[in-house]
Amino acid sequence: MAKTLVMGASTKPERYSNLAVRKLVENNIDTTAFGLGGGTVSGIQIKDKLEDFQNIHTISLYLNPKNQREYYQKIMKMRPKRVIFNPGTENPGFQSMLTEAGIQVEEACTLVLLATGQYLPTPFTDQPEADEGQQSV
Repeated sequence: MAKTLVMGASTKPERYSNLAVRKLVENNIDTTAFGLGGGTVSGIQIKDKLEDFQNIHTISLYLNPKNQREYYQKIMKMRPKRVIFNPGTENPGFQSMLTEAGIQVEEACTLVLLATGQYLPTPFTDQPEADEGQQSV
């Protein structure tokens, strides 16, 4: 199953990043968490080193644009299939960098995507799909 990394995770229950971790776990999505404060949410340990994460499909960002800067290269090096920019995290410059690197960018709310059944990651390929009029050989 595709793994999601919540960046900016917090142990404070009133934080949206905390709720995102809980809802991802409730939806049986393989979830990991990164945050400077450490701790645990719904049995998920919040780690403070990005190097600890591998094979990440989706990154759900809960860091404001200013705090994202120090992680640009580390995120790019992780090669996720998609990065979700939750409300307040939108960052056109970084979003362009990700898009140019072939990483899908979504300006969306992870919680809304989960609540409406639109979250589940789909496999992305680098190959363009054939036109409907073309026959596969």
